[in-house]
Amino acid sequence: QVQLVESGGGLVQAGGSLRLSCAASGSIFTINAMGWYRQVPGKQRELVAIISSGGSTNYADSVKGRFTISRDNVKNTVYLQMNSLKPEDTAVYYCYAQIFAHNYWGQGTQVTVSS
Repeated sequence: QVQLVESGGGLVQAGGSLRLSCAASGSIFTINAMGWYRQVPGKQRELVAIISSGGSTNYADSVKGRFTISRDNVKNTVYLQMNSLKPEDTAVYYCYAQIFAHNYWGQGTQVTVSS
């Protein structure tokens, strides 16, 4: 069993910052990609940022230059530093990890950006 536990969501004013964390635990040998997705009611879950085991990153165009993804392979933890937040960043953010070709998801953490 693999568990992903997120933390760091909350309410922030536009222009502010938040840092999300997600720790993986359980039967883990090697984690391939880790990342963050987000979803708002009535819309599909969308990729925010993803990072490979080697550190290569990919970002959604809407967050480039504002968000930074990083990971600690020793702690099996992925982070998302979110700066210059906008109201349109409001969503439930889900942590993602790919382990042995299986996809795992966290329970989600709410991020709300007020204008």
